[in-house]
Amino acid sequence: MRHGKRFNHLGRKKGHRSALLKNLSCSLIEHKRIKTTLAKAKALRKYIEPIITRSKTNTMHSRRVAFSYLQNKEAAKELFGPIAAKVADRPGGYLRIIKTGWRQGDGAEMAIIEFVDFNETYSVKDDTKKKTRRSRRKKSTQESAPAAEATAAVEETTEDVAEAAEDVTEETSSEESTEEEA
Repeated sequence: MRHGKRFNHLGRKKGHRSALLKNLSCSLIEHKRIKTTLAKAKALRKYIEPIITRSKTNTMHSRRVAFSYLQNKEAAKELFGPIAAKVADRPGGYLRIIKTGWRQGDGAEMAIIEFVDFNETYSVKDDTKKKTRRSRRKKSTQESAPAAEATAAVEETTEDVAEAAEDVTEETSSEESTEEEA
């Protein structure tokens, strides 16, 4: 029974499971994307995200803690180098899991796990966001420019109408005064 067991044991004993997660972590850090089963991908995400968070502070202690989890010098160098630089401003959620279907042989659900910041296809660049905002602003200013011109034209016509009305009232008042005199 699985009473009180809080995480997926992946059908392995502790030593085998920790070796599996270390190897998957090193492969993910090296290749930035790996294909594995969905259960292993979810377990790997729980295992490696705290290590990535540690890599954001580049101290000797955090390097030693990360190395104790990875047991691979090259993976630790890569983690504290380009990966830490890319995820520096991200508050969490460094990995993405994409389901890819079922494996032919045993029907296991497969997935791709990858770093969010290293996939240019799915990530939205800041430049595109700024361009859309600017284009919206430009549209609103371009739309408001004719509106402003129309408003100015309406004001001019109302001024003309007001002047014409004053002229008419002056003429009628002068006609009234001539009638009173007569």
